[in-house]
Amino acid sequence: MLILAGTPIGNLGDASRRLIATLREAEILACEDTRTTRQLLTLLEIDARPRFIALHEHNERELAVEIAELAQQQDVVLVTDAGMPAISDPGYPVVRACVDAGVTVSSVPGPSAVITALAVSGLATDRFTFEGFVPRRAGERAALIEALAGEPRTSVFYESPHRIAATLEALAAAFPERAVVVCRELTKLHEETVRGTASELAEWAAAGVRGEIVLLIAGAAPAAVDEDAALARVLELRAKGMRLKDAAAEVAGETGLSKRDLYEAALAAK
Repeated sequence: MLILAGTPIGNLGDASRRLIATLREAEILACEDTRTTRQLLTLLEIDARPRFIALHEHNERELAVEIAELAQQQDVVLVTDAGMPAISDPGYPVVRACVDAGVTVSSVPGPSAVITALAVSGLATDRFTFEGFVPRRAGERAALIEALAGEPRTSVFYESPHRIAATLEALAAAFPERAVVVCRELTKLHEETVRGTASELAEWAAAGVRGEIVLLIAGAAPAAVDEDAALARVLELRAKGMRLKDAAAEVAGETGLSKRDLYEAALAAK
């Protein structure tokens, strides 16, 4: 079995009893950085001597099949330096190899900077998209921001403290009044959540920002709908032979308006 184990993203107190038990019993421990994981074991007072396998972004594709073969014979626990494996961290190629080989993949859930930031942001949480790190190159970043212009969902990104000011400046240039949140050093001593418009946060970041950062961008506001035009579209479809209920449903799906309201307005317009 392959066991994906989530580790604390900052506060050691977030290590669950199940995580501690899993690490204590692990015979094979695949980890992003063996030094970081050894230190975690020490801090959690785990006196264990598993076989360590260094698994990072530069070798995970090469080792994926090998680890899957090991997991066919015995449990392999996979951790990263912080948070859930395979979420913008090493792990996905190994999971894919295990799935392809018919190996059971399980999880010891743990903290996630993405979900933690989303929960405290104050932005809409019912629909969101996680895009990993903001592109480093200015051209790719500009293309991303252009795509965000019409994105209705809350967008979540990781960003480097060295690039966050430039990213916020680019966001402010594209849509200065869009709500933006920066979560910094989540669960750590100097945790900070800053909320405001893109312009306000660009000004805030100009002096420099430190720490690990999650950037959240509110979804684009829905375009204003012309109710008269929507009603005219319902009547047009009805005139072409479509049932009124079906016409109202189709236009409601296109515009986001109430199907019932469109139906009743069409009846009154007859």
